[in-house]
Amino acid sequence: MLKYIEEFRRQVEITGFRNVRIRDIEEFLKMTRKEKPLNVEIQFFDAKFVATWQHLYFAALNALTAFKNKENISKSVAMETMLYASAQRQILKAMKLLGIKPDSSKIAVLIIGEKPETIKSVLSMVSKHVKSEPDDAVLELSEEKGTIVQKIFEISSVELKTIVKKDDLERALTDLVIERMALLSTQH
Repeated sequence: MLKYIEEFRRQVEITGFRNVRIRDIEEFLKMTRKEKPLNVEIQFFDAKFVATWQHLYFAALNALTAFKNKENISKSVAMETMLYASAQRQILKAMKLLGIKPDSSKIAVLIIGEKPETIKSVLSMVSKHVKSEPDDAVLELSEEKGTIVQKIFEISSVELKTIVKKDDLERALTDLVIERMALLSTQH
């Protein structure tokens, strides 16, 4: 899913992959970062903990804003996106929470760049390395995934029930995760 963020003149691609087998995470990350163009940021997430594509989109938006305002915690937009997506201020905690692991079979990739064609080629490279076709269904919230997301973001059932409208539990949970990320930018 490619979105253009006019304020930053950046394209943001958010895509999921299913049936992924990455044994050596460090080698995989090193290889993909080496092969990507310099003006492109790329970050991988365990899709099991992602509350829809909006979760990662707002993480990217917050990260770009943090860099623009010189309020970033990390040295790269990609890592800043991980911090926001996990609602953590510490890189190690963020990676432990949302980063890909050897047992991650469903992953999400977020690519930020200027040109759609560059992003498309980076996505193609990622697809080749994960040996899987894109499948955005892994970004959606199931009941089981919703329970996991609720737990890792410490969202109580009372809090969730308070904001649910028209039995749209997915929307409410996504909104609460985005709220957790927004709170991160207020903590200095």
